[in-house]
Amino acid sequence: MNNKFTKLVMSVTLSFSLLLGGTAAMQAKPVSAATTSQANSMISTAKKYLGTPYRFGASTSTTRYFDCSSLMKYLYKKQGIYLPRESKDQAKVGKYVSKSNLKPGDLVFFYKPIHHVGMYIGNGKIIHTYGKPGVMISSIKSGWWSQHYTTARRISK
Repeated sequence: MNNKFTKLVMSVTLSFSLLLGGTAAMQAKPVSAATTSQANSMISTAKKYLGTPYRFGASTSTTRYFDCSSLMKYLYKKQGIYLPRESKDQAKVGKYVSKSNLKPGDLVFFYKPIHHVGMYIGNGKIIHTYGKPGVMISSIKSGWWSQHYTTARRISK
């Protein structure tokens, strides 16, 4: 009798797990790398905001000011790609990409623990926002940003 009860519990548990797992899988979005045209569009849009003031904790419903993660969330959302709100959570999305294999549109992350994000735009440069002058372009090949580089992610739709 104990053996039958154990089998019943295991059967119910497995069925429940499959049901929940299947539901989660149906909600998952298909994975494909952001296209070159999407990256170019995001970079072009980001450049329109050069000089837009930085504000920590900026609302994602405004473009009058940004913080680093709200800027990335905004740019990707315009391409139909939805990112989490905070940079530490954005760093968990997509696939890891090495610094030597960065492509325009990849997200690059700084500090440990992660609390800054920018978008790689090519030629060793990122567009991001931090302090003054707000949205800006910086190099990750040398200096401060190079020293504090942590990781990068290629985000999928």
